[in-house]
Amino acid sequence: MPVSLKKNVDLAVKEGNYASVSEFFRDAIRAWEEEQLYQSVMRSELEFANGKGKRLRSLKDLM
Repeated sequence: MPVSLKKNVDLAVKEGNYASVSEFFRDAIRAWEEEQLYQSVMRSELEFANGKGKRLRSLKDLM
């Protein structure tokens, strides 16, 4: 990790925004996963809007 990035992480911990460096990275990973899910939903909505989606009437339609 670049020194400048490590300093930013250490500062975030020191200022009390995170309990530890590990917590900082767990939060970063959660944010990344949330962004991936959001992007997936946006792609699905676009496909649906373009007529490529399938409307599900029940959970059985998933199988």
